[in-house]
Amino acid sequence: MTPLIQPMFAANAAVYAIQNATTEGKITVIVLLILSLFSWTIIITKFRQLMIAQKATKKFLAAYSTTRDPLDIQRKGQEFDGAPAYHLYIRGADELAYQLKNNPVHVQAVARFNPANGGDAKTDFLAKSTPTKISMASFEAVKVILEEAASGEAMALEKGMIVLSTAVAGGPFIGLLGTVWGVMSTFAGIAESRAATLTAMAPGVAAALVATVTGLLVAIPAMFAYNFMVTTIRHLTQELDGFASRYANQTEHVYVDHRPLADEIRDANETLAGRIVGALKNDEIPAPVELKNNEAPALVES
Repeated sequence: MTPLIQPMFAANAAVYAIQNATTEGKITVIVLLILSLFSWTIIITKFRQLMIAQKATKKFLAAYSTTRDPLDIQRKGQEFDGAPAYHLYIRGADELAYQLKNNPVHVQAVARFNPANGGDAKTDFLAKSTPTKISMASFEAVKVILEEAASGEAMALEKGMIVLSTAVAGGPFIGLLGTVWGVMSTFAGIAESRAATLTAMAPGVAAALVATVTGLLVAIPAMFAYNFMVTTIRHLTQELDGFASRYANQTEHVYVDHRPLADEIRDANETLAGRIVGALKNDEIPAPVELKNNEAPALVES
């Protein structure tokens, strides 16, 4: 049989089998075709989403590595749409900015930086030169937001994968169900007609087998796509968890107040004393009256 005739024969065999299929067999094939439609829709959209996520995440992590300030990218207004790590970063940066604005801890900044010390000293320089920080309680709120964002991004990456797993696991079984049902109907018809010939059996058996073929055609592409996407999602999720830990660590180092208790009390006292002095300067305090010898102060009438 020539290569050109083989596809034509396979197509004619499929058409012949479908034409002779029972009602149950046709319903099975229709169900598998609907499942295949959903499966290919998920494959195309998810593949596009993962490719964009990989490229955008690579660009975002490269940009984030160039700065030591956890809020630098947000302040610059840089955007990396499609990157799960960037979406997590925005959630954490927004919460950090909110805590810095509404629950600030003011410290005395000490900025001394020697460029010869290398890149690690830049983080220490930034931490010491930041006069506005947050408390550990505020930092816990930031970490909660980071955990929620990481879980949300992971769920967004895995969305729709249940359809592919269903197609992989359920497609062959649905097809097998249609095949067994069709063979059962064929043998029941042969028993009623009492004509056990190959000509009588062939249409029913062929129509029954087309359900199994359809189930395999649904499951095989879904299996390859599912394995590839699960591996890619796992890689992106690990990058996301690693970035969340890194971002939390840098945020704690730069913006969280880790002063000893004695320093906090001293700064609080200095701040309170400054406020009292300022209030006294702003109030009009009458000058003391000089009294002559043996002179009693005059009573002021109310």
